[in-house]
Amino acid sequence: MARVARLELSESDDACLRAIVKKGSDWRERERAETILLLASGASVNSIAEQQKLCREAVRIRRRKWLESGLASLPDQPRSGAPSKLADEHRERIQQWVETEALSSRDILSRLKEKYQIEMSATTLRTELKRLGFVWKRTRYSLKKARCRTLRTSPARHSGIDRPSECGRN
Repeated sequence: MARVARLELSESDDACLRAIVKKGSDWRERERAETILLLASGASVNSIAEQQKLCREAVRIRRRKWLESGLASLPDQPRSGAPSKLADEHRERIQQWVETEALSSRDILSRLKEKYQIEMSATTLRTELKRLGFVWKRTRYSLKKARCRTLRTSPARHSGIDRPSECGRN
């Protein structure tokens, strides 16, 4: 079996890879950096694949990409997909609407349709709002809490009558 030549890393690349392995925010980047460091230490493709629970071809691909583009090979590349339904000007307008008044997703969708002739699903709108930094929460009303407040403020409560309330308090 032919042995692949050991990767030669510069001191700056080695330091950068070690920093990514230690403190990188993306687990994929950390794993790729660790693979490159192991290849540079002279470990075989088979041992690295076994240690990192990868197939041998994945280790070879990481090595090839490292040789082609260096540190730029570590982060995920942009993936294909449908183009965004909203332009930046639409996002800015939605942000203005939401910041000035409380709107439901239906209200925002109807405004988008009226003013810009844009149709999208409520799920897509919520995704866009999350990208803008908004948190989408459903309002919950508790009838139990309202009932407890009325029982506590009822006249029988203040008249000295001692009866158990529905809220679990005397």
